[in-house]
Amino acid sequence: MIEVEVEDEAWTAALADAVAVAERAALAALGTVEGDVVVLLTGDAEVRDLNARFRDRDRATNVLSFPAAEMPLPGRAPHLGDLVLAYGVCAEEARAQAKTLADHLSHLTVHGVLHLLGRDHEDEGEAEEMEAEERSILASLGVADPYRADAQA
Repeated sequence: MIEVEVEDEAWTAALADAVAVAERAALAALGTVEGDVVVLLTGDAEVRDLNARFRDRDRATNVLSFPAAEMPLPGRAPHLGDLVLAYGVCAEEARAQAKTLADHLSHLTVHGVLHLLGRDHEDEGEAEEMEAEERSILASLGVADPYRADAQA
């Protein structure tokens, strides 16, 4: 199950179907993996606070992934974790990269879910594998390659 919560109404003011976009991207990233994910669409101040408290980085960022502790409950799909996305950072990145907010939200949701599934990009090899997986998932959603050279302008 994917649960999308909107804490900052700027998300739905700018993108009426933000909840559906995030849900669709999260489901695509999960593929055949069973599990629950919570996606929180919030503001920069909230993400900055979380980033400072949990990562010792006193700044807002686009998406934070919080994997859940492995404590399966009998008869239920596991809770895989939570994603938190900052509206201002995401909207500015989308503008700077000449992307729609929907496409950028899709990309960052897929990216975050992959982190919840244990993917990472700490070294070049991991980054290449994770980006390839993101490209494939996003293509299935009709979202252009977010890593192509002209998308990074």
